[in-house]
Amino acid sequence: VKRRPMMLFESNRGGLGLYSNKLFPFDKILYVLSCLSLLTVMSLFITIEEADAMPSFARQTGYACSQCHYQSFGPALNSFGRIFKALGYVEGANKMPPLSAMARGSFTNTKKGQPGGAAEDFGSNNNFALDEASLFYAGRIWWKIGAFAQGTYDGVENHVAIDNTDIRFATTGKLFGQESIFGIDVNNSPTVQDLWNTTPVWGFPYSDSGLAPTPAASPIIDEGFAQQVIGVTGYTLWKETVYLEIGPYATLPAGVQDALGVEPDGEDRIKGVAPYWRLVFQHDWNENYISCGTYGLMSWVYPGRVKSAGTDRYTDLGFDLSYQYAGFKNQFIALNSTFIKEFQDLSASKTLGDSSHSSDSLEEFKANLNYTIFSTVAFTAGYFQTTGTSDKLLYPPDPISGSANGSPDSKGSIFELDYVPFGKPDSFASPYLNIRIGLQYTAYFKFNGASNNYDGSGRDASDNNTLYLFLWIAI
Repeated sequence: VKRRPMMLFESNRGGLGLYSNKLFPFDKILYVLSCLSLLTVMSLFITIEEADAMPSFARQTGYACSQCHYQSFGPALNSFGRIFKALGYVEGANKMPPLSAMARGSFTNTKKGQPGGAAEDFGSNNNFALDEASLFYAGRIWWKIGAFAQGTYDGVENHVAIDNTDIRFATTGKLFGQESIFGIDVNNSPTVQDLWNTTPVWGFPYSDSGLAPTPAASPIIDEGFAQQVIGVTGYTLWKETVYLEIGPYATLPAGVQDALGVEPDGEDRIKGVAPYWRLVFQHDWNENYISCGTYGLMSWVYPGRVKSAGTDRYTDLGFDLSYQYAGFKNQFIALNSTFIKEFQDLSASKTLGDSSHSSDSLEEFKANLNYTIFSTVAFTAGYFQTTGTSDKLLYPPDPISGSANGSPDSKGSIFELDYVPFGKPDSFASPYLNIRIGLQYTAYFKFNGASNNYDGSGRDASDNNTLYLFLWIAI
């Protein structure tokens, strides 16, 4: 007998999917299995009473991917999917280990090639690649404890490492007389635990090329600590309306990072702990859903792990807005946006000669509009913009990746067309197979401070315009 989650699980929108990012080439499978084996073995031994683990969320719950994901292939969550995640990934029961795999291959073209190669062992342009491949544990561990734990092979960097990991305990109860969800989350990247597609880890674009130039600057909360830290947060969702989460992050020891395939050399190390917070107000009525919230991280860091000059301080304050509409037959509209303001105290970096100023600032804005038909064909248009204080030491000149004027300013648009043939209740091989075919185009209006000759070596922002065709398979 299935235990149905509370509240929004009565919604009929969207569907439950398997999101992971990537799959795996055969010769790397044993390595990734070793990264995840402890978690897997523990789950098999401690799940004594129900023994209900299985290869994916869809198989565990018995729902199609479209039950939680309005595009039938994550991470685009609807109300149903957000509640499933908040309740700890434990809904449903089966007796198979909750292991799944994903692979993503692609073709990348930039308007102008990159002399010397887009990456090691790749040509200057028109490259085919196995972008990423992952094996992951996704589902119940035991009782009210569930996980999304991912090991990934990066085909561009030819490297294996632990990837996004989110382990949580959740339960339900009353708060001020209202039904609520209470949880504890352990994760390795700020915002990987978030329920909305507005924050950095799960925001659009859900996939992009590792063989195309990208802007030099982004706030540190935007995956600046990804896989380098461990965070423990507590959260509650009250009356389907208010979500609150707080908790600290700390940098993992260098030896632990090495063991997990993460390279700690040159990274910013948090001094003590960095507090994280998240507050969201949401409302679901008829076929409409809206949420607005704030999130942030305050971190004192040793730049490049160097302690002799003291610390820099980054205060990241984010605001986000999301709207979803499912009132049209077999059609879905979603709007997501976020703004992050980062206050930078760079006293240590200035002392070390890595910054021209003792204080700078950075702002990042992203917004996208999605239109999905039959949970199968999706079109998304997005806009992004980064602005901040010019700093010639922090953003030095360099061919392709640098800034001639020391400015971090970049802006552009992303257009993506996706085809997801499976992931519905009556799909072929459901729920054992899902595929996403995507065509993405990124156009830059400004790149690292200028539209023309931004790097001082004659490269224009539009030279980095990128055509990206990908095939994403989940099993």
